[in-house]
Amino acid sequence: MKIKLPNEDGSWYECTVPQTKVFETSKGPFTRIAYAAAHVVPKKGSQTEVDWDATISYRHRLWNYGLGVAEAMDTAQRGMGLSYAGAQELMKRSIEASKDVDGAFLACGCGTDQLADFTGISLKDVINAYEEQIAYVEDLGGKIILMASRALAAIAKSPDDYAEVYDRILSQVSQPVLIHWLGEMFDPALEGYWGEKSHEGAMLVVNDIMTQHHQKVDGIKISLLDKDKEVALRNMLHKSVKMYTGDDFNYAELIAGDEQGHSHALLGIFDAIAPAASAALRALGNGDVEEYYRIFNPTVPLSRHIFSKPTRYYKTGVVFLAWLNGFQDHFEMLDGQQTARSKPHLVETFRLAAEAGVLVDLDLAVERVQSFLNS
Repeated sequence: MKIKLPNEDGSWYECTVPQTKVFETSKGPFTRIAYAAAHVVPKKGSQTEVDWDATISYRHRLWNYGLGVAEAMDTAQRGMGLSYAGAQELMKRSIEASKDVDGAFLACGCGTDQLADFTGISLKDVINAYEEQIAYVEDLGGKIILMASRALAAIAKSPDDYAEVYDRILSQVSQPVLIHWLGEMFDPALEGYWGEKSHEGAMLVVNDIMTQHHQKVDGIKISLLDKDKEVALRNMLHKSVKMYTGDDFNYAELIAGDEQGHSHALLGIFDAIAPAASAALRALGNGDVEEYYRIFNPTVPLSRHIFSKPTRYYKTGVVFLAWLNGFQDHFEMLDGQQTARSKPHLVETFRLAAEAGVLVDLDLAVERVQSFLNS
């Protein structure tokens, strides 16, 4: 199939679109824990209201591929279109929905985003905000992802301030949590998190916190888009603490691992490439590393493009693919963020998705990308 697509300079080229791949996606056996950070679908014509049926339906799709759902995270536009009240409703509905699916698992983001104004706040206010959100999820029976706090980043003076907050929270949680370290490329407000200017210094701080509380820490998800830093921290971890890669550039090799260890996964790109991710993880579980890379390698250029700078706008590409694949009937986002990427950028997303084989219905995808170009 051929289609004419635009370049960034306004010229056009003819693209040959390869046929859709069919992935073997029966559940398991997975030898890695894999969460997909899932997006939300707004009501058509609204920048603030969530279409709950479409949003929860998408979670069922991810569970059907054997993937877990990382709920109410930055992929769901948490703090970037999705309010805390909206996040509460999302977590409640997802937890309830998971109970009806055999083998479904999820974890919910708990942060401090009810603190909208950081003026005059203290570490105690940050602790109280974390406690409130954790209590909400624990009361629903949910697992906790301890999200990085913009409020803490704004007021902390040193690594000791981070240690004070995390010591207090980790001493209280009822079950082991996932710690979420989101790099400044995803959220500029989190630059210098853990009270250190360098990532290397920050790694020492967070590893010390996790080691002291290893019985309350399931693992850490880091999103620094730097495989060497992830491996360095992975090799430091207490033996009971897992690494969950958040590296949407290098996930294939990090999940496969090396002689010293491997990473599990908590990735926004898994929302967009769920069939391929499921098939690749199944191949790895069967010991077929060659097939694992054969499936995953073509998805990496797509992911690197979707997560290209400004990285925080990656959600636009994720939602664009969900629309192309027919999982929602419009290409709209909370806060109007569907306009955050240019048409040529999104057209390239389409082309790379076709090459990766993650377009479910090629005819529908081509029809929709043509309508997008004509809009």
